[in-house]
Amino acid sequence: MIELVAFLGNPGREYAHTRHNAGRMLAERLSFFPSLHWRNTYKGLYASITGNRLLPGDGCNGTGPCEKALPPTLHFLMPETYMNRSGESVAAAASFFKIPPDRILLVHDELELSLGQAALKFSGGLGGHNGLRSMRACFNTPDFWRMRIGIGRPGHDDISGWVLSDFTLAERPLMEQALNACADALLRALIQGPQSLLPEWNKKNIPDAGEKP
Repeated sequence: MIELVAFLGNPGREYAHTRHNAGRMLAERLSFFPSLHWRNTYKGLYASITGNRLLPGDGCNGTGPCEKALPPTLHFLMPETYMNRSGESVAAAASFFKIPPDRILLVHDELELSLGQAALKFSGGLGGHNGLRSMRACFNTPDFWRMRIGIGRPGHDDISGWVLSDFTLAERPLMEQALNACADALLRALIQGPQSLLPEWNKKNIPDAGEKP
């Protein structure tokens, strides 16, 4: 059961559409995003929603197995501490609401997946990702869920410049499709539990923007 979802990225307009902000970009694709009221707290932007508000129109009728995964309240966070200190924001919210790491799901960009790929996993390595490193440092464990949105590796060594660059016009249609697919998967993970998406989402290829799913 997931209780806290954190969308990793960097604050500020200059970073809004960069590759490193794929996690924050996904938040706006959630069907219930317009109903969230964000406020500044826990070193980030925080919002919450009653768990059962996800049920209508999402394939559930308020009873049955899918409802069992829903906590009374779901918490959402966009750290405003910049990526390399994002664990501080997540830890502040988790500590206040007494949420253990294994009930936290991070949404973040992933260099090791190509554009158009995504994956859901629990625990594991950090892959050099500064946001995950910060989480590990703050929680003293890597045992949290991750939704990884592929941005691919560049053909050069300037990784910092790559993750802080905007998606190109050619890349944007496929990225939009990937974000929409990941938003749908995240909703399923919240309603049914993230385990229900495995192994389908161990490494998911999102259809090319020009293909029919």
